[in-house]
Amino acid sequence: MQMPEPSVDVLSRKARIVDRLRVGLPAGAVIDDPIELKAYECDGLSAYRCPPMCAVLPSSTEEVSAVMRICHEEGVPVVPRGSGTSLSGGALPTADSVLLGVARLSRVLDVDYANRFIRVEAGRTNLSVTGAVEQDGFFYAPDPSSQLACAIAGNIAMNSGGAHCLKYGVTTNNLLGVTMVMADGEIVEIGGAHLDAGGLDLLGLVCGSEGQLGVVTEATLRILAKPEGARPVLVGFDSAEVAGQCVSDIIKAGIVPVAIEFMDRLTIRAAEAHVAAGYPDCEALLIIEVEGSEAEIDDQLVRIIAIARQHDPVEIRESGSAAESEKIWKGRKTAFGAMGQINDYMCLDGTIPVSQLPYVLRRIGEMGEDYGLQVGNVFHAGDGNMHPLILYDANKPGDLEKTEALGADILKLCVEVGGCLTGEHGVGVEKREIMTAQYGADDLEIQMQVKDVFDPQWLLNPAKVFPLEASAGRRM
Repeated sequence: MQMPEPSVDVLSRKARIVDRLRVGLPAGAVIDDPIELKAYECDGLSAYRCPPMCAVLPSSTEEVSAVMRICHEEGVPVVPRGSGTSLSGGALPTADSVLLGVARLSRVLDVDYANRFIRVEAGRTNLSVTGAVEQDGFFYAPDPSSQLACAIAGNIAMNSGGAHCLKYGVTTNNLLGVTMVMADGEIVEIGGAHLDAGGLDLLGLVCGSEGQLGVVTEATLRILAKPEGARPVLVGFDSAEVAGQCVSDIIKAGIVPVAIEFMDRLTIRAAEAHVAAGYPDCEALLIIEVEGSEAEIDDQLVRIIAIARQHDPVEIRESGSAAESEKIWKGRKTAFGAMGQINDYMCLDGTIPVSQLPYVLRRIGEMGEDYGLQVGNVFHAGDGNMHPLILYDANKPGDLEKTEALGADILKLCVEVGGCLTGEHGVGVEKREIMTAQYGADDLEIQMQVKDVFDPQWLLNPAKVFPLEASAGRRM
């Protein structure tokens, strides 16, 4: 993975730029000490690291505006950062950039239960949004595995989903409006506390734009009333392909569970060693959760279990209590951390049609064998959002490059079967150079023209998303 050479001109003016930022921000909001900048040299894709020229931690939309205005005048690239949990390198800095973190923007600004929305600053963590309303019987639906730490700003940037996105949708389906600071410091309001704003759907453009168009500082989010109840069932299989077929058959039957999660043997064993969730030692398992009244839950689970039995499961375990439900989910929620105890790994994020799950799972296994690398699979099976985990040794020369090659082939496979390169992690730097597998030159040109309108100088996250060769003529 390559990054553009830093601007010698910008680096030569570092002292002046840092001084201007310090004048425009409160004490302690600007960080340029090399040791302290180590905390910002990478995000969740930790294989790639580069400390920024400096980092700024504003505490308000107005302070973000001041930073953007100074950087615009100085011609300095800005890399927005939420909580730094991105798995695609979306918040990876360059040596000539200002990293703009929104972690201090964490307040709840408004809650309206009658109209079912909450307005928060974008640095607030995903789980704490639900925490602000759950005592009154409401919740915020998108629930990425990193929800304890990830920020709403990053969720919007990458259009994050989570285990329960099958029923409730991803961020774009739960986002009503944003306050955004443009590249030149202008503050704009897009959408609002209503179902559908008039005019162009700029909100749909902003959600998933990976910090390319502006810095989101506030968000108006849809909140929902908690369901009467929910209950998961765990189903184990002796074949990953058969588990994938079971998922396809459930969806074909017109049943919409709130979640269908998949784990293969490698991730099952890792999770078991990590949290002792009591999972069966099988080739693959599904966690299928339904919700509603007791009668609705019983009806859905009867139909789901009947479909599962057609595929000769090795075990079916229906939760009988809140404690059992928590235990079933515990292994899945901690699976990524559990895998990290085994080895270094790279987590991918491609999306495929659910009907292609059996074929794609088989091909991933075959491709891993061809490369001599283990691949664990744990993902949102209900909407085909794959998360292959490629295990490698970061200290072994050539292993990272081999992992990158296998990852590219897996993502290209997703596109070949009718899917796409990313479901919720974003393109960042990880998938940047294989965008051509999904988009032609004309498609990429149109997307870059949109960025031209919002960010004419290409100062916002300029080395991300688009292949470097394609964007070379636009970047400073």
